[in-house]
Amino acid sequence: MATRVFCLPDLGEGLTEAELVRWIVAVGDEVAVDQPIAEVETAKSIVEVPSPFAGTVAALHGEEGQTLAVGSPFLEVMDAGATEAASAPAGSEHEAHRVEERGGSGNVLIGYGTTDHHARGRTRRRAQSAPAAETAPRATTPLTPAIPPTESVDRPSGPVPVRSPIVRSLARSRGIDLHTIRPAAPDGIIRRSDVLDAGHVAPAHGADDGPDDLEIVRREPLGTLRRTVAAKLARSRSEIPEATVWVDVDATALWQLRQSMGNARPSLTAFVAKYVLLALAEHPVLCGRLSDDGTELVQYDGVNLGVAADTPRGLLVPVLRHAERQSIAELDTHIRRLADSARSGTAAPAELTGSTFTLNNYGSLGVDGSAAIINYPEVAILGVGRMIERPWVVDGAIVPRRIVQLSLVFDHRVCDGGYAARFLGSIVRAIENPFTLYDRI
Repeated sequence: MATRVFCLPDLGEGLTEAELVRWIVAVGDEVAVDQPIAEVETAKSIVEVPSPFAGTVAALHGEEGQTLAVGSPFLEVMDAGATEAASAPAGSEHEAHRVEERGGSGNVLIGYGTTDHHARGRTRRRAQSAPAAETAPRATTPLTPAIPPTESVDRPSGPVPVRSPIVRSLARSRGIDLHTIRPAAPDGIIRRSDVLDAGHVAPAHGADDGPDDLEIVRREPLGTLRRTVAAKLARSRSEIPEATVWVDVDATALWQLRQSMGNARPSLTAFVAKYVLLALAEHPVLCGRLSDDGTELVQYDGVNLGVAADTPRGLLVPVLRHAERQSIAELDTHIRRLADSARSGTAAPAELTGSTFTLNNYGSLGVDGSAAIINYPEVAILGVGRMIERPWVVDGAIVPRRIVQLSLVFDHRVCDGGYAARFLGSIVRAIENPFTLYDRI
């Protein structure tokens, strides 16, 4: 029975790549069908990838921190009956053909899975002592012995042992001959870090090189999520002719209403979310989407409300589907749950996509106001600042009141400032007179 190769699956929502966070299994482990084998980070969330096969882990393709393409080899599992086949002679012509075909690049990829069992967790390292390397399980039968580090520079020709096809691709893209690289690990296998070290040269001086009187201490590549966010924000800025309207609101009555509800009271975000949904029912243009060619405004039967959340991975926008159907208590429950899952990295990709309007309560971060960037392809976003005491004129007297600034950024192609101002005015009236809407929340 042959070793079966599991390729990184389509993780949904058109995602084409994922960053490997950590391996949950190691070479030599027994796995069952649907057992989690790794955690990967997509542009949406961190998800566990289950194994479709049962058997012994024969090889792990990719190292933690690497970005892997959907459809690329991810894991190899050997059936129980394949154990004897794995011990076939190293020079087997059939084995050579099998490994070369799996490589896809026409080059034989040697050395897959020849490292020792990996320690669990993101901080483990794959370097091991010499005794451990002698007993490490091998995922595929090597065609040649692992080449010691001292011989790697002098190899004249032939296949070079690499840890992953990504290593070979990286070297090719940088014009680096793998035969010239001296592996850092004692097993003689070239890893991504070896290629990066070999290709590191001092950058030529130029206009974009930065200050020449300061030494560069670190270069940190943007992760999958950050690159996706950057591309989305850049597209929003370049394609949407946005405009902003804002207003300071006396939220004292709302603050007092919430305080009177005891310890189980909903969050201020939940209150504002409900007021936004009521206002969108009167101004539905702002919860639509423009078609890709900008010729049609697409509107929907309901609102998928995105609520921005600050997480260790960056800004994420969990989505409350058909939020208009929910009471303020239900909104509060769902906002808290989705925010927690986004911060812990357990939110499913489907929970982070499909919003038609976004609410950003940056007041929770101690910010009074901001001109936010529209969450493309939506057409508007509402920002909410801090609700803090300020001097305010009431009936000719200066008194302390709870004031909050609302900031609405909208796509000027779908509506004019008057429409946006009327939408914002609906929310202002709700915040200033919350008791009149109590039966609707």
